[in-house]
Amino acid sequence: MALSGLPLDDIRALLRSMPGPDRAAFDSVATREAGLLKPPGALGRLEELSAWFAAWSGQAKPAIRKPLIAIFAGNHGIVAHGVSAYPPDVTAEMVSAFAAGGAAINQLARAQGAGLQVFDLALDHPVPDITQHDAFDEQGLAATIAFGMEAISSEPDVLCLGEMGIGNSSVAATLSLCLFGGQASDWVGPGTGLDRHGIERKALIVARAAERVCGDGPRFGLEVLRRAGGREFAAIAGAILAARHQRIPVILDGYAVTAAAACLWAEDRSTLDHCLAGHVSAEPGHRRLLEQVGMRPLLDLSMRLGEGTGAALALGLVKSALAAHAGMANFSQMGVSGGPKERAPEA
Repeated sequence: MALSGLPLDDIRALLRSMPGPDRAAFDSVATREAGLLKPPGALGRLEELSAWFAAWSGQAKPAIRKPLIAIFAGNHGIVAHGVSAYPPDVTAEMVSAFAAGGAAINQLARAQGAGLQVFDLALDHPVPDITQHDAFDEQGLAATIAFGMEAISSEPDVLCLGEMGIGNSSVAATLSLCLFGGQASDWVGPGTGLDRHGIERKALIVARAAERVCGDGPRFGLEVLRRAGGREFAAIAGAILAARHQRIPVILDGYAVTAAAACLWAEDRSTLDHCLAGHVSAEPGHRRLLEQVGMRPLLDLSMRLGEGTGAALALGLVKSALAAHAGMANFSQMGVSGGPKERAPEA
């Protein structure tokens, strides 16, 4: 798709024209699920995952053959205020580590049989310090969202979204504060390892940024993203939107990815229906944010690395759910009593 010139109004038009779930595929999976060799509901959320994947992929016999983990990397002017325990150079150094195959996400992608693609979003040119300036003008935001849409150009059948960006937990906290209110301290955590004093300083900087961005009243999701986001956040939003239009289910990673998604949710609360929260991270704002957008994470492993690691682990659960659904026999095939037709009707 040639999307580099897509204006922001066209982004909003894409939000208004999102396809819904494939009911026929959903019903096909539900019918088969009802006859499988187990008590109804015995596999818990695995059964929900099969139905979700069918509905949003359009596959009546859902399977994952070409998973992709996409990592978007960006830098942020806000790091000049000491909101991170690491310098911004680490973003580029980690991108090099991804390319060399030495990071945690490389190992998890390999274990899941997933492709891995890393997008370097002008790391030498951080977005402006959002305590003083907007991150984008409208053209810049639209172009970055459009760039993120290209993440699906390889036509994956499921997309796991991750990020890398020193300082981006401060950006996630600012976005969350502007979208959902509260105090900066509600949304700020240790990020890459700040101590108590560092967290307190970070909360002051986030409060300052939020006051500039939304202090004179509430703002819509894309406007908050334009004023307070970063390139990885905008690109993630674009990837989510493009995946919806191409019927590609999405697995979200941690706090920053969810904050980008929340900007779309604030525009239209059905925007994330094709998305799954892979995990809840140890960053306290992430749990609060998932509650705000009504998403129940699959995993809670006290992780806070980013890179798409939680989404990659959740991918394994989705693959397992689909394998169980596709491979299990039904009661009659195995000659086991108690199938759907043999159960006594409920009173």
